[in-house]
Amino acid sequence: MAENQLIPKVKNIIPVASGKGGVGKSTVSANLAIALSKLGARVGLMDADVYGPTIPVLMGASDTPMQEGGKLIPPLCYGIKIISMGFFLPKGDAVIWRGPMLAKVIDQFLGTVDWGELDYLIVDLPPGTGDIQLSLCQKIPLTGAVIVSTPQDLAFNVAEKAITMFKKLHTPVLGLVENMSGFECKKCGHEEEIFGSGGARRYAETHKIPFLGAIPISTDIRVTSDEGRPIVESQPDSSGARAFMQIAEHLMNQLNFANPEGESAELEPLEMTQPSKDEIKIRWKDGQESLYSAYELRLACACADCLDEVTGVRRVPQEWIKKDVYALSMEPVGRYGVRFQWSDGHSTGIYTFERLRTISQR
Repeated sequence: MAENQLIPKVKNIIPVASGKGGVGKSTVSANLAIALSKLGARVGLMDADVYGPTIPVLMGASDTPMQEGGKLIPPLCYGIKIISMGFFLPKGDAVIWRGPMLAKVIDQFLGTVDWGELDYLIVDLPPGTGDIQLSLCQKIPLTGAVIVSTPQDLAFNVAEKAITMFKKLHTPVLGLVENMSGFECKKCGHEEEIFGSGGARRYAETHKIPFLGAIPISTDIRVTSDEGRPIVESQPDSSGARAFMQIAEHLMNQLNFANPEGESAELEPLEMTQPSKDEIKIRWKDGQESLYSAYELRLACACADCLDEVTGVRRVPQEWIKKDVYALSMEPVGRYGVRFQWSDGHSTGIYTFERLRTISQR
């Protein structure tokens, strides 16, 4: 059910997210991609931060995507295939779009870009929990997310919202990265905890989330990022580069030895079929089977067109839905739900796995 249809040759899709801006998420994304490549993986880097794309600058991209056979060929930087809205915007221009346009960009980056065979596609997300995060989770089954935060309590209060969002969308959190974790003076060796340190480790231990590593505040990281020469590539023996390499190794180990799908995997359908025109059957990963009438499911649609989100009152009277309605198609939505195309033309509702199980039990 979680098969990746848009980019089937990509083994792992890993978004790098943060609750708030300014925590160095894009810097982490760029250096993590290069670190994974240095460990022998085939890696792509997708800049999904449409409002503030920085990956082309961080990666020192001099080439732009080319078109070939209806596909966009992403440029290579340090052996990494990259795509970004920054390639298509005039310098200094701004993106002023609403949600539907943002979703189309995600569609283009996933369906039109020729990623080829990759072991990892790192996705640099915008901060927060908005339209792009939701679109990405709906379009493809994500392997799991990496959350970046500074050590401050305030930053973690916001980062927790991103963690909660991914859990609700059944996207595993693969681990936390603590960025800007302490500063060591090059001249005297004195260590100063400007934003504090250890907050991510403590949070991870308390909430049973893997801790992937800490990255120090470093002038070298800032300078190499501004120059388009990520520190993992330009200063591989530096403490900052070693920190990124360690995080990449921990991430690979997490994917190799842990079950990133977690407990929610049992809620995923293993198979969906239509025994007859007006019936839908779901076989779940935990062995349970559910049989629904198409009319029953169409009636249960809880989208904003069918149900008032505030009052819970039906907008579409039951008698308006024909008893002979049936499903024209069934499309998985990320790792958390299914979208049906109904014979009466309705297709906006998303049925979460939990809701389908509840309907089945009822």
